[in-house]
Amino acid sequence: MDNSELKKQNRANFGTKLGIILATAGSAVGLGNVWRFPYMTGQNGGAAFIIIYIICVIVLGIPCMLNEFIIGRKAQANAARAYSSLANGTPWRLIGYFGIFTGFLIMGYYCVVSGWCLQYIFASVSGGLAGNADNIKQYFDSFSTDPWRPLLWVVVFMLMTHFIISRGVEKGIEKGSKAMMPMLFLLLLVIAVAACLLPGAEKGIAFLFQPDFSKVDDNVLLSALGQAFYSLSLGMGCLCTYASYFKRDTNLTKSAVQIASIDTLIAVLAGLMIFPAFFAIHPNAPELMSDSEMASEYCGPGLVFITLPNVFQQAFGAVPFLSQVVALLFYALLSLAALTSLMSLHEVCTAFFSEEFRLSRRWGAACVSVLVTIIGIFCSLSFGGTRSWLVLGDKSLFDWFDFVTGQLFLPVGGLLTCLFLGWYVPKQVAYDELTNGGTLSGRFFGLFVFCVRYLCPLGIVLIFLHQFDVI
Repeated sequence: MDNSELKKQNRANFGTKLGIILATAGSAVGLGNVWRFPYMTGQNGGAAFIIIYIICVIVLGIPCMLNEFIIGRKAQANAARAYSSLANGTPWRLIGYFGIFTGFLIMGYYCVVSGWCLQYIFASVSGGLAGNADNIKQYFDSFSTDPWRPLLWVVVFMLMTHFIISRGVEKGIEKGSKAMMPMLFLLLLVIAVAACLLPGAEKGIAFLFQPDFSKVDDNVLLSALGQAFYSLSLGMGCLCTYASYFKRDTNLTKSAVQIASIDTLIAVLAGLMIFPAFFAIHPNAPELMSDSEMASEYCGPGLVFITLPNVFQQAFGAVPFLSQVVALLFYALLSLAALTSLMSLHEVCTAFFSEEFRLSRRWGAACVSVLVTIIGIFCSLSFGGTRSWLVLGDKSLFDWFDFVTGQLFLPVGGLLTCLFLGWYVPKQVAYDELTNGGTLSGRFFGLFVFCVRYLCPLGIVLIFLHQFDVI
């Protein structure tokens, strides 16, 4: 038995099938599900967008997810080594390094926003989110541009992530996911039910579930395609790395469908949490969300840290302390979503450091935590463009990290993975992995190959060109 085969046999694995589903779903479920999906839904016509989004998940998302599953489980190694083992010394091996680098950069600004969630848990309890809309906006502006407070929460969040990752795959990632994912779902369900019981909430529910296809155009189609790619955490090495811990009897296709279903369900529940409450206090909500001049208030940090605290206060403020309780639950939910995603990004880099530099898991995790914390500190200091030495052009360092990873690296990484598996890797390799060596049915394999070779690359190229207004 050669050295590489021995390493594969000794490699850690997820202990249970439930652990596989919850941990991998946790890597996909993140802040993008809670704020980006509702924002995109509001901007693109509600229910019609959701239907198109689900179709895009099936046609684009699941095949791309399976790409990473196949590569990761076949190689049983970190993302860099996984691609290298199938690339046979060709430049294709660089895709793995590219994915790890992308995940590393994403962590640099993601830990900043994650830290804000912890601050807002404290603010919800202490009454810091009380007052009118101007007070809430002033609170966010004051906190996010403060030179010290956000840094404290960056360090705290990275310590939480480091503690889980350093405990290993089964005792750390799997155990943490089994605890956090049900809590996340329960919190989301509680807030969604509370929002749906508000007077006037039925308009928000109708907006979310009654499609109006007259509003569908090319922009809606491409936005849904982009959100499907963004929401499933494709192209950053997370799914490939997690798949390397899958057991050989794991049904990859079934797992991908289950994970995509959980991810979509949580995104829709997030819409059910936000839209009924929003419509309850804004009867003209569709006009507000479709107005491009107002869009910045309902997307990204503006939606989560300014608009929603005000919505919760107006919607639930009639009952003493209820708005505080709802805000507390919401930011606890956000923190859990952020933590499960940051765990997966951290694991991508930890596996790379540990295996490629022959470090113990604890030392590999420590290297990643320290480096990401340093980057997070600089990203935090740059937020809002208040420190000119951290601003390049019209973007802060925080904005540059977000732009480069989200709009450039992720689609490029996804495209390269499709081309690699669809055109370079022998089809027999993919077939063996998808069918577990012929023990499972392969009747949809031809459709999978067609999607990976043609539909997925075309969809990703369209997304890429659309976001720069080329089409």
